Amino acid sequence: MNLLLLGSGKTGSLVVEVARERGHEVRVLRSRDNREASALTPESLNEVAVVVDFTAPQAVLLNIEPCLRHGKNMVVGTTGWYDQLPRVRAMVEAAGTGFVYASNFSIGMNLFLEIVRTSAPALKYKYFGQIFERHHVHKKDTPSGTALSLQQIIRQASGTEVEITSFREGEVVGMHELVFESANDDIYLCHDAKSRRGFAEGAVRAAEWLVGKKGVYDFRDIWKQL
Repeated sequence: MNLLLLGSGKTGSLVVEVARERGHEVRVLRSRDNREASALTPESLNEVAVVVDFTAPQAVLLNIEPCLRHGKNMVVGTTGWYDQLPRVRAMVEAAGTGFVYASNFSIGMNLFLEIVRTSAPALKYKYFGQIFERHHVHKKDTPSGTALSLQQIIRQASGTEVEITSFREGEVVGMHELVFESANDDIYLCHDAKSRRGFAEGAVRAAEWLVGKKGVYDFRDIWKQL
């Protein structure tokens, strides 16, 4: 399968490595060569099966529009744009393409999200909840998209809003903690990413899964099908 990777950061580089290990052809389009999505032309997209975006919040929407306009499936790991999800969903439906997005493509993190969903009712039993997230100093969005997903899951499962505290430290790949405190005991749930390879593997598997499908999919709803 021919993949086009948008962005050449640390996660993007691992996407290339994983995709080639799994037998795919990958072309990389660096952000400096694609200012305002200028390089996403019919010619450059002609033989591409899936476009994988790991760029930045200010670039991702500009990239999505021409890719969908030219009928390309997309896997988007960039966060910070979810307020525009209804508009993107409408564009995907109009284009008749497939689109998978995630705040975190790690299989381990998606297992963690299920654990969080199961634990959220603790807030109905006089527990107080807090989310802590730690990432490297280069991360653009605060709080992280994953922390916002945790917050949303807890809100839906318990009807309670949980506060997020963010830290930007050194080269931390990504740590998310959920703490429940009560007068009787404390509960600590934590996911600590050791490397970005888990994100890359999930994104490539999502691209493989997406072939022949139409519509918008949240990775946390489909990861068990990979």
